[in-house]
Amino acid sequence: MSSKKKVVIVGGGGHVGLPLALVLADSGFIAVALDISKNVVNQINSGVMPFAEEGAQLLLTKTLGDNSFYASTDHSEISKAEIVIVVIGTPVDEHLNPDPNSVVHAVSACVPYMNSGQLVILRSTVFPGVTERVRNLLEQSDLKPDVTFCPERILEGHALKELHELPQIIGANDEYAASRASVIFETLGIKTIRVTPEEAELAKLFTNVWRYIKFAAANQFWLMSNEAGLDFSKIREAITFDYPRAADLPNAGFSAGPCLFKDTMQLAAFSNNNFALGHSAMLVNEGLPLYLASKLEEKYDLSKMSIGILGAAFKGESDDIRSSLSYKLKKILEFKAKEVQMTDPYVTVDKGLTSLDNTIRDSDLLIVAAPHNIYKQISTTKPIIDIWNLFGNGNLI
Repeated sequence: MSSKKKVVIVGGGGHVGLPLALVLADSGFIAVALDISKNVVNQINSGVMPFAEEGAQLLLTKTLGDNSFYASTDHSEISKAEIVIVVIGTPVDEHLNPDPNSVVHAVSACVPYMNSGQLVILRSTVFPGVTERVRNLLEQSDLKPDVTFCPERILEGHALKELHELPQIIGANDEYAASRASVIFETLGIKTIRVTPEEAELAKLFTNVWRYIKFAAANQFWLMSNEAGLDFSKIREAITFDYPRAADLPNAGFSAGPCLFKDTMQLAAFSNNNFALGHSAMLVNEGLPLYLASKLEEKYDLSKMSIGILGAAFKGESDDIRSSLSYKLKKILEFKAKEVQMTDPYVTVDKGLTSLDNTIRDSDLLIVAAPHNIYKQISTTKPIIDIWNLFGNGNLI
């Protein structure tokens, strides 16, 4: 029987859980990716990554080969684990309200298989106070495992690298639980810092919301510059040139994905919607597709034009379309333009996408919605709207 510690990752087939499982398996643990999707589990166990993640395919092959990793839909795997890590998604509803119970419900499904000797690590971004609710739930079930909140901090697409580099926040109420969690992450060669669970929950939200606000500031600057007939990319270059205090000013572009907008709304709810800065950031970032379409309508007769949208993913060099503003732009333009096509070299889940060659051929106007580097190779005389400044020709519209 293996002397390695077994860790089960609940929600382990997703963008956060699977890279963590593979890294832990490669670092001396027996890791199990527990997921409710049979299709995803079967795909993983067949040796195929369900999404793009740099270096993950090789690591999946390696860890499956040495039996340090496998995926499962069987919750009974939890009963044999020393460590249980929960990484399920935490969405907001159609009214932009967070669901504080989503993680609690996921843990409830695990309770019949848990024991008091386990270490439970919550890694999902959660509404403040959820860790304490999980602890209370377990105590009401006559279980007293060590419960900690250790938020993920990786950049999608670079998870394997950053899991070995970025310091880990450990949210724990007692030294023993903090020590147990710290040992796991220190095995990956990273530093840890301990705070309370509530402080860790807010630290995660603040981190994501800070990024969202920075993107909103850049997008607002672009809007102001564009309205004045000035090229924001040149202004930004002047601001950031050898000037460290402005080095973190992003370029303009669609700010989306499964975390930043959602977590801004979670923080707004936590503050009883007394978060004008967050709501303003949401209005700027979420309003960008409509502004872009409106400016194009001023310049072109869209009703007679076929529009090609380059990029369905929510960011460059990704295959993830979750909360992508490309689809919001597409819906707006479908009302205004004669025809709209969308293409993406990485996205496979959307069967309605067209090829890049056909999109270029059939479109009168192209819009860069996700700045994939492959688009830099495009050769066409057709106008290209490029708010990302991917081509280096500025982003004035």
